[in-house]
Amino acid sequence: MRILALDIGVKRIGIAFADTKVRIAIPRGMIPVDGEELAAIAKNYRLEKAELIVAGLPRNNQGEETQQTQYVRDFIQKLQAYFAEQEKTRLFVHFQDESLTSVVAETRFGNNISRTDRATGKVDAEAAAIILQDFIETTNIEQLEEEINGAK
Repeated sequence: MRILALDIGVKRIGIAFADTKVRIAIPRGMIPVDGEELAAIAKNYRLEKAELIVAGLPRNNQGEETQQTQYVRDFIQKLQAYFAEQEKTRLFVHFQDESLTSVVAETRFGNNISRTDRATGKVDAEAAAIILQDFIETTNIEQLEEEINGAK
């Protein structure tokens, strides 16, 4: 199964990709939130021949949903509507806990993280890859593929 992961923020959306045959998430960059983000995600989805989107779902330190959690849920609803209208297809989405992924992503860069790295989305893409890798390692992919194929 080919999967596109999103780390959805207010200014930038980090993206990552994985083929579950290989089971390694690869950071793919960043999409700016500029009014064209839905089309840009759809383009990446098509280019990667993805079958599923994994979206990071933020929570606070107590594991509770926050205002950002609702922002992500609302964004995914808009994305699914966009796919239904513009792509004429159903978009399958799985939410994955993203607790502290941005912090982990930043630590992977060590002291070498710069403003440019942040602005160009390297941290966002790395966060998306962390979300996706966690999903791959904790999900029964074969069962999920059966569910998606049965729902098509």
